[in-house]
Amino acid sequence: MTSEKLAGPNLNSLCGFEVIDKIKYLVKEECPITVSCVDILAMAARDVVELRGGPRWDALLGRKDALESSFSGANILIPAPNSSLEVLIDNFKQQGLDIEDLVTLSGSHTIGRARCLSFRQRIYNAKEEYHYGYDHYKRYTSFRRILRSICPVEGRDTKFAPLDFQTPKRFHNHYFINILEGKGLLGSDNVLISHDLDGKTTEQVWAYASNEKLLIKMGNINVLTGNEGEIRRNCRFVDA
Repeated sequence: MTSEKLAGPNLNSLCGFEVIDKIKYLVKEECPITVSCVDILAMAARDVVELRGGPRWDALLGRKDALESSFSGANILIPAPNSSLEVLIDNFKQQGLDIEDLVTLSGSHTIGRARCLSFRQRIYNAKEEYHYGYDHYKRYTSFRRILRSICPVEGRDTKFAPLDFQTPKRFHNHYFINILEGKGLLGSDNVLISHDLDGKTTEQVWAYASNEKLLIKMGNINVLTGNEGEIRRNCRFVDA
């Protein structure tokens, strides 16, 4: 079975699996075949957001782990870092999420890092559009110089840069301030402003900082329960 870890959007990018392995081991010792790996991920996501200054929400539990890995699904459904606004809207729509969900959930980029390979196109090839005057342009130009010092035209593909340069380890609304100033790291961040022809996503960017109800909604996509799926003994392998 080809792992989703090997899909294009995930390859050499995801990390922290050993933390989930340790949690699973400890939980399994206390409650054998009771708590699924996907529920552990849901609770870990909730707790890390709170520990980094974000909101807390009630994580709905009872999910089952999938019986297969969807390599093709990961390649198709996970948005590329240079996705257009139209592609992002359509992708979220397929998951039952609207424009409000798209903008708010993009705010998770307030924390974490991205590889040079994911943002090189933005700083060397992509044509940025500006709607906020000369000061806005100067801020972006300075930001681009910093990124180019990290990520040259060629090479260093796996070099990381923080998604939020000012507060990379805190979960708050600074992501939205960044993209209003042209300082979103990924192209898919900045299109929320630069390619918003009808003003809908721009309005949401101005309005939203965080919304725990939508974080719950994201965690409820394609949930398996009851006789669907299984509770894995090891999160890295399907039992069946």
